[in-house]
Amino acid sequence: MKILELHIYGFGQLENVEIIDLHDFQVFYGENEAGKSTIMAFIHAIIFGFPTKQQTTELRYEPKHSTKYGGKIRILHEKHGGAVIERVKGKAAGDVKVFMDNGKMGGEELLKELTGNFDKSLFQSIFSFNLQGLQNIHQMKSEEIGKFLFSAGTLGTERLSKTEAALQKELDARFKPSGKKPLLNEKLQAIHEINKELKAAEAKNRDYTILVEKKETLEMEMKAVNHSLQEIREKIEKLNEWKRIESIVKDEKWTKNELNELGNIEFPVRGIERIEKINQLIHPYKAEIKSISERIENLQEEAAGIQPNLSFLKNEPALLALLDQVSLYDQLKQERLQCETKLLAFEEELSITREKLHLNIDEEEIFALNTNIYMKNQVEVVSQKIQKLNEVKEELENQYQEEKGRLEEIEKEVRSSERQVLTKQERLALEEKVNSSADKENIERELRTLRDKIDFYQQFNERDKAAVEREGKQKKLQYLLFEVILIALTVYGIATKQWFLFTIGVLSCILLVVLMTKKNKLPKDAELNQTIKGLKEKEEQLMQKLQSAQYIEISKLEEQLALDNQRRAELQTVKMKLKHQQTQYEKIIAKFEQWELENAQTNEKLASISHELRIPEYIAKSFLLEAFKLIEQFKLISREKKQYQLRLQQIEQHQEKIVKGLNNFSNLYLNEKGLDLYNAAYLLRNKLKEEHGKQIVSQERKVKLSDLEADLRQKVQAFKHLQAEFQTLISSAKVETEQQFYELGAKAEKQGQLLERLNSLQSQLQYSNLSEVERENFLQMRQSTELVAECNLQVHEWEVKLKELQEKHASIKYEIQILEEGGIYSDILHYYKQKKFELEEAVKEWSVYCIAQDILSNTIETYKNIHLPRMISKAEEYLLFLTDGNYQRIHLQNSGSGFLVERRDHTIFEANELSQATTEQLYVAIRLAFAVTVYEKYQFPIIIDDSFVNFDAKRTEKVLELLKGLKRNQLLFFTCHKHLLTFFERENVLFLEKGAVQIIS
Repeated sequence: MKILELHIYGFGQLENVEIIDLHDFQVFYGENEAGKSTIMAFIHAIIFGFPTKQQTTELRYEPKHSTKYGGKIRILHEKHGGAVIERVKGKAAGDVKVFMDNGKMGGEELLKELTGNFDKSLFQSIFSFNLQGLQNIHQMKSEEIGKFLFSAGTLGTERLSKTEAALQKELDARFKPSGKKPLLNEKLQAIHEINKELKAAEAKNRDYTILVEKKETLEMEMKAVNHSLQEIREKIEKLNEWKRIESIVKDEKWTKNELNELGNIEFPVRGIERIEKINQLIHPYKAEIKSISERIENLQEEAAGIQPNLSFLKNEPALLALLDQVSLYDQLKQERLQCETKLLAFEEELSITREKLHLNIDEEEIFALNTNIYMKNQVEVVSQKIQKLNEVKEELENQYQEEKGRLEEIEKEVRSSERQVLTKQERLALEEKVNSSADKENIERELRTLRDKIDFYQQFNERDKAAVEREGKQKKLQYLLFEVILIALTVYGIATKQWFLFTIGVLSCILLVVLMTKKNKLPKDAELNQTIKGLKEKEEQLMQKLQSAQYIEISKLEEQLALDNQRRAELQTVKMKLKHQQTQYEKIIAKFEQWELENAQTNEKLASISHELRIPEYIAKSFLLEAFKLIEQFKLISREKKQYQLRLQQIEQHQEKIVKGLNNFSNLYLNEKGLDLYNAAYLLRNKLKEEHGKQIVSQERKVKLSDLEADLRQKVQAFKHLQAEFQTLISSAKVETEQQFYELGAKAEKQGQLLERLNSLQSQLQYSNLSEVERENFLQMRQSTELVAECNLQVHEWEVKLKELQEKHASIKYEIQILEEGGIYSDILHYYKQKKFELEEAVKEWSVYCIAQDILSNTIETYKNIHLPRMISKAEEYLLFLTDGNYQRIHLQNSGSGFLVERRDHTIFEANELSQATTEQLYVAIRLAFAVTVYEKYQFPIIIDDSFVNFDAKRTEKVLELLKGLKRNQLLFFTCHKHLLTFFERENVLFLEKGAVQIIS
């Protein structure tokens, strides 16, 4: 993906800013607050969405003085071609639209397809550089640098090293094999101590276990007694229920026996009621059917007397069409006169046009001429070409005269310059004289050497004098110090009467006075002055020699030779102008030849068109377009004439059709003969109204007759339905006569009453908890009162036994309570189980971190074995280039994460042993290798923000040269350091102006 253009509607301080024509290596330069960070954030926001208001770590860059928020980016995708991504203010991340050059449009889904489902954090960790990554190296401890570089080579950021450190910190906080403070260590120690206390309490409470066992045995016996009591009580409840429903059960049994005696009776529901209702309906239907039949016969007789002329009404549409056209007959007559007048005018126009063309061809031949759009275009092109050729000829003639005059002037100038230049023999003689004076240069060289020597000796002499003066002052100070010491020694000798010391002091003082009065001399002053004097004399001799007449003449010759060189250069320039002008002159000649060729081709084309249009060539040369337009006009008038002739024929045919049609209808349907057009039309229209009246009356009679027939069919159908229903009732009862039907109905009524009674009894029994089997058993048993008495006696016996067991259980429970209150065994046991549960939960949490660390380690090993070798190979190549071959290989640590670096002399260094600058170079090599190998199929732009400001000039040059060699990915480089611009081409740099927020190219 390559970014071609940026259009910022409103983003931060940038409003309505457009950046176009971005290069493969694009540099953005600007001072602080010029908008570099804003442009970077804009690119991230448009492609991956605006930061939400909950993401407080990222700025949203909402404009302060504009309501527009967002913009668009034009990209070139390696697979999908060109596209425009536009994102404006909308939902949390903004509303995005994608417009492909192939016409396809979409939103977030299409954008994810273009970006390969990358999110912002992944893109920034792989393809985005900034100074923070390098500063992280400076702030780390030495043992953390290797892990950080390994993390940068696997994820693009330090997240891997941070994750490893966080997992290890969590594990160490929970458990250490030899630790005491971690959580699991503390809990294990606490459980060990509680277990000792629990065993001691258990030894003192053996009787407690025996009492608990007895208590459980009594509870089981009490449970069995309660179960037996429950069964007996349920039996008593059933006996009491039987006493309540005994009479109802017996009545139910008698009713079922009565129903069995009646047997199975099949009789329709409400059969008696239904058959009586049918008999009441059949008799009225017979009377209605007879009345309707008589009315139908009367209507049929009336309809036979009224019958319209159907053949006349059938031709009604044609007749009405003719009658409507009678009013048009006069209009057609008037239009006929107009057409005849128009045809005479067309004949006059054709005659005039034929005279203008002056062509000896008839009308049909003119129609055969080709005047289509192509021919018209050819005529216009040829006419314009002729006019243009005439204009070009005039312009070429003017240019020819102008260029010819310039050529003649330059030729004169060349001849003049050639006369001023020395001849070949003169120049050779002059050069021989100048070359023979090589001694002059030697003298001048020797003179410069002498002057340098004089300057050197004079400076040396001054430095030597200054040194002697400094040495004299220093000795004078030393002499004064010694003299003070000797005077003190002399005074001390007088005071102590040690005359030997006094004598030494006096003699030493005299000696020092003599030395101090002696002046320092420069032994070499005279020698230096003599040398300088000799050199100056030699300098004067050489100056006199140079000023002699011989060398002055040589200077004039050199000036003459230099003047000739200048004239020769001017002559060469004039010749170049002459050559250029000759070229221009030849171009004009070539243009004349081209014009003649085009003119010949145009004349040939003109002759072809004039022949095809039958126009004389002398007319075509001047009036081709006008003649073509007259031919078009002639053809247009002829066509209009033919249209009017055709319309005249149509009018005559229409008039004849109207007259003929009305005469046919009059002969067929009217009694009068020889009627004119308008009388025949009037009588035919009246007859049509009369026949319509007959048709309406006839249709009314037919509708009424149809209604009566439908009513008759309905009555007959209802009568048949009642008869069928009567027969169905008789058949459903399986009898033959109506009397037998009524007898069977009486039996069915009795059966219904018995069933109703049975249902009532069963409804009373449905609330009983006794099943039918239990009821049958109770019917066979003896008196229920005796059984209830026996069961009550058994209940009393079981209750007595239960009371005894409860008393024993309470006694044992009291003894257990005394033991529990007297000891702490249960408390310790509860506390032990609680601590054990807490330990298990802490172990589960610790195991989660262990599994996470193991998964991370396995992932790292998989990456090291599959993806990392190729990335390391590319990183070695980059590091070798950046360090000028000083560091050649990158090795993985045998265990854990981190890198080892091999120097040219095969010395191995850990990452923390390298210098700060070399560590940064290693980081850059790994990051670039990671982007171009592991993610090589994603050709996203690589964005770099002032990441190399800590490098010296040589390292900066190397890293920028490396970046320029990355051809697959576009590079966007943001910087505020002006000295870096010298490494880039001018056209690759965009200058961002501070304050005005303008882009300066």
